[in-house]
Parts: sequence; structure tokens; C-alpha cells
Amino acid sequence: MGWYMVKSGLENNFEDPNDIPRVSQYRLASHLSLAFVLYTLFLWSALDHLIPAQAMDTVQKSATRFRALAHGCKGMVFLTAISGAFVAGLDAGLVYNTFPKMADRWMPDDILALSPMLKNFTENPTTVQFDHRILGISTLSLISGMWLLSKRRKLPPRAYAAANAIAAMAWMQVGLGITTLLTYVPVSVAALHQSGSLVLLSLAVWLTHELKHVKLPKKIV
Repeated sequence: MGWYMVKSGLENNFEDPNDIPRVSQYRLASHLSLAFVLYTLFLWSALDHLIPAQAMDTVQKSATRFRALAHGCKGMVFLTAISGAFVAGLDAGLVYNTFPKMADRWMPDDILALSPMLKNFTENPTTVQFDHRILGISTLSLISGMWLLSKRRKLPPRAYAAANAIAAMAWMQVGLGITTLLTYVPVSVAALHQSGSLVLLSLAVWLTHELKHVKLPKKIV
């Protein structure tokens, strides 16, 4: 998949020495998705061996719902990171460099400029940036809510530390994203933001791993 992605940037005929190769945003997102999935599987396996999840004597139903919420947060982190690949592939971080509004508007005029409409979500830089903003803020809100709920739930001891860590990192990651946008995407800050997505996903995996034994006992009929 890595070569398939790189190949997309070499398929065009470069007529000018200053032409810059551009890889397909679809292949970039696919490559990143596979990398994140493989990384997540390796990390989960490593956690099984290095810091096995702690069991609980009694499991409350509210804790199982919290576990489901943690998995939902992990999914949102993954989805937001993949949307970031489309932002990078289309240079969408350079189209509207204001926050929270986009050029003094909450919703730009060109958000659905392409036809058919669905094409905008993967090929229109404005829509792609807008989606990434919404996903980022939604993920932050979900993680913040999860962190607040963790204070009221009986969880494995290390799960509290994981919840604190993912909440802190989520705020830091959104801050990095806004900084990247307002400073016109300097490579150093953009790289930190991209690295932050991997750190955030790692913490989400750690939290869900700590909750792997939070299950209600099966009833024997």
C-alpha cells in the first residue's frame, strides 16, 4: 500500500522542474488506516504481555457502559486521524486559516461546490477541512465527557490514569491542530499534530485495554 500511494504521486507528467508530486488522498488515507490498524494490534498484544489488564471483583453495569463509551472514543480518534489524511492530501489546511469561523462564516459558501455532492467530502478542500474541524471538536467533547464520567464509575485502578491521560492529550491535540491552522501549516507544527494523533490513539487503546475485563458475568440458565 505504501508503494501504491507513492506511485500515485509519480503518475502525472511533470512539465516544469518546479512541479511538486502529489499523492492521492485516497491512497494516503488507506495507507495511514492500515498503519494505524497494524500499530493498534501490535500495541494491544504488547500491553497483554507487559501490563496485563487488572481484573475486578465486582463489575457494575455502569462500568460496562463506560467501557462501550471508551471504545466509541477510540473509534472517533481513529476516524478523525483518517480525516486528517485527507486534509494533508489536499493541502486543505491552507484554505481557511481562521478559527473558530472559516473566513468570518461558520459554514463557507464553497462547502458543497463540487458535483455530485458526496464528492465534496473527499475532494473539496473546504469540506474536508470543515469535516476535520467537526470531527476534532466532537472527539474532544466525547473524550471530555468520558473523563467526567470516569470520576463516577468504579473502574480498574490504572483505567483512571488512562482516562486522565487521554483527556489531557485530547486537549493538547486540538490545541496543536488550531495552532497548525492559524500558523499556515508549518512543517514542524504539522508533524507534531500528526504525531499527536498517534499518541492519542495509543492512549485510547491503553484505556480500552485496561477495561477489557469489565464485563458482566454471564448468567447460567
